[in-house]
Amino acid sequence: MLGLRLYMLQRLSALIMAPLTLGHLAVMIYAIQGGLTAAEILGRTHGSVLWFLFYGSFVLAVSVHAAIGLRVITSEILKLGESSLDLLTWALALFFLFMGARAVMAVTLL
Repeated sequence: MLGLRLYMLQRLSALIMAPLTLGHLAVMIYAIQGGLTAAEILGRTHGSVLWFLFYGSFVLAVSVHAAIGLRVITSEILKLGESSLDLLTWALALFFLFMGARAVMAVTLL
């Protein structure tokens, strides 16, 4: 039952990530073609709740998706027990979330 829930959660996170990835790519292309500097980009994103929500959602979806994917790979390669896999999954998800949240806050809030 846990396997099915994780499978569905990973698919849901992929559905969330898909449009966010396309949006991120569109923003990068716009910034590059517009010749924006890093300082100009940070000036536009600083203090923006919308960019915070956009990239915060992206980080959350990626953290869930990547942690579950790495759980599956680790399970296949190392044959760890369920409790070890649970611990690894949570640790990875929290690590990715922490690192991503730091980046989002640096670009939008600080």
